[in-house]
Amino acid sequence: MKRIFTAFALMTATAYPSFAQDDDAFVTFKVLKPEVARVAAMESCREQGYQVGVMVVDRFGIPQVYLRDRYAGLHVFETARRKAWTAVSFRTSTLDLATITAPGEMMAGIRELSEPLALGGGLMIEAAGSIVAGIGVSGAPGPDIDERCAQDGIDAILDDIAF
Repeated sequence: MKRIFTAFALMTATAYPSFAQDDDAFVTFKVLKPEVARVAAMESCREQGYQVGVMVVDRFGIPQVYLRDRYAGLHVFETARRKAWTAVSFRTSTLDLATITAPGEMMAGIRELSEPLALGGGLMIEAAGSIVAGIGVSGAPGPDIDERCAQDGIDAILDDIAF
């Protein structure tokens, strides 16, 4: 019994500093600068013959940049913004979210909320294991194409955001 108590005491003593080290009153994080958000996602869709809108939000879902091709539909502003917001809010691609929130699935209730949009085309932008932004693309003839264009946009800035 004495050995068990000693082992527990040692484990507790070594675990405690991991909780105690967070005594600072501030949180530090990184967000993507708006000027880093390029038109690569739009160019990718344009090269495929699609007119889209592209929204980049910061890690909190606040819009930073919006670009729209001249012939993109009226709906693309709202859907691109909601896709980007949804990706950072739920920390997943909106194409994946569409699957796990389908009717009859455990997470289906998310679709009852007013802001999330479980429709492909929204992705998180991550750097060094942290979410730094989100991107939403809308206007291609399918959510899978929107998502590919969004990924192309992320791929185009990977060298800029590596840290």
